Amino acid sequence: MCAQACSSSSTVPKRSLRTQATSELSITSLVNSDDHSLSWGTQMNETRIHYHGELEEVRSDLIRLGAMVSETIGRGTAALLDRDLHAAQVLIDGDDVIDDFCLGLEERCYRLLALQSPIAGELRFILTSLRLISELERSADLIVNVCKASRRIYDVEFGPQIRGLIEQMGVEATFLIRAAIDSYVDADTSLASALDDIDDRLDELQVAYVQAIFRSHSEMNLNLQGAVQMAMIGRYYERVGDHAVNIGERVMYMVTGWLPEKSGAARQRLREAEAEAGVEAGNSTAQNDEAGEVARLDSPHEEGSGEVPDGA
Repeated sequence: MCAQACSSSSTVPKRSLRTQATSELSITSLVNSDDHSLSWGTQMNETRIHYHGELEEVRSDLIRLGAMVSETIGRGTAALLDRDLHAAQVLIDGDDVIDDFCLGLEERCYRLLALQSPIAGELRFILTSLRLISELERSADLIVNVCKASRRIYDVEFGPQIRGLIEQMGVEATFLIRAAIDSYVDADTSLASALDDIDDRLDELQVAYVQAIFRSHSEMNLNLQGAVQMAMIGRYYERVGDHAVNIGERVMYMVTGWLPEKSGAARQRLREAEAEAGVEAGNSTAQNDEAGEVARLDSPHEEGSGEVPDGA
């Protein structure tokens, strides 16, 4: 059903050849990452070897988590388009597995921070991993929301254009999550920084999707409740893309120590400094005006001014 819907829509934005090729990235390729093992050094005692082994386990499990989430996106999209309530419920229940996996992985990261006192690159790696756990867990929650919404609009018939746009949003969201995990696996700052631009495609699809819903509602093909629920589905997919962009930013931090928030913080400090300088300049001007007024009142009357002193 999904393939037929997608092919029947002529308004679905086309993907570039490069994107079509890279979107074929399989879940297996996310897990089989032995060629990108972390280089933690060769001269290590037994304790450090165990510690670095734990870091590798965190990394491997994060890749596995990314694979679980990307698979969930595809299955959730299929359940929505096929109106498969059983498949939707399986994914809703399966989110508990992802939550449990995330919790265990997060606790291991906290334990490493507490017991090993990592510094520099190792510290950034663990902090980045903690952030990625949160971003991926939230992405899975958004697909659960898609599945729950599919139950509320079970009786709604999707037009060909809307079906095609939903499928395209699912493809783009899956690709973004996989690309984000790839950037983490490879410590690829180029890919990480490009995710924001890649996400523009998903944003455009979401806008086109909402417009299609409005048209369908105005033509009386979709009631208000159904239109609202369907619009929220588009928002869920768009937010998955935003989480992928956040992952890219954290990968940049892991590799370089740079965060985009630093630019904003610098701008804010500059604004505060300019505001403080403006206040000081205003106070100085006011003081000068006050001193000038006092001097004028205390000065003797000029000759020939025509003014007569009191009592003259």
